[in-house]
Amino acid sequence: MKGSSEPSVLVVEDETALATLLRYNLEREGYRVFEAKDGEEALLVADETKPDLIILDWMLPQLSGIEVCRRMRTRGHLRNTPIIMLTARGEETDRIRGLDTGADDYIVKPFSMTELLARIRAVMRRVRPSLVEDVVQVGEIAMDRGTHRVKRGGRDIHLGPTEYRLLDQLMQHPGRVFSREQLLDTVWGSDIYVEARTVDVHVGRLRKALNEPGERDPIRTVRSAGYSFDETFASNVPMPSSGDQDAAMAGRS
Repeated sequence: MKGSSEPSVLVVEDETALATLLRYNLEREGYRVFEAKDGEEALLVADETKPDLIILDWMLPQLSGIEVCRRMRTRGHLRNTPIIMLTARGEETDRIRGLDTGADDYIVKPFSMTELLARIRAVMRRVRPSLVEDVVQVGEIAMDRGTHRVKRGGRDIHLGPTEYRLLDQLMQHPGRVFSREQLLDTVWGSDIYVEARTVDVHVGRLRKALNEPGERDPIRTVRSAGYSFDETFASNVPMPSSGDQDAAMAGRS
């Protein structure tokens, strides 16, 4: 998911901490995120942004999530927009009520973020298959996120789990420069302590796996900034060698 084709998600949640957590994880997955704190705002933001999917809390100020869902289903441009409801209500009758009102799926708090993201992908594949890119490709490098396979041209690229996640992060945002600290947070996780220089080691391994002699290196080292996947990789624009880039990176203060 990249560029202007990124699917958008409207998060309707009045708990600030949860809304922030949802935004962080959704943006990490490649979604554009809009937010609303109550039911009235949700209707306004949905009308303005026309999101591809809505995450809707049941218990909201002013209008309940059920009423918001009902009203959305009466509006032509929102009638078929997928809605996943979040709620502390776990009774079967409540789940049925939510689904009967027009929700596409229902998840009970507290929930696993991994499960919610999986449900979002499942709903998007079902109702908006064109928006779910299982294969990310830049130039001759293709990453199949469903099978965790990477190819360059016609050959398979064998990556370890960390190198795969690193390449995934960089390829989804061609041209964007990530600092070591940002990559540590997104690839390793904010709750794991790893030395910043560890990123350099894994970038080196990634380059070794991606590049055969004479091939262009798609990973840019940006002095005093970090790393990026070169946005011109699909073209024939010349590019410094990885050795020159690494030398520049080593000089970072």
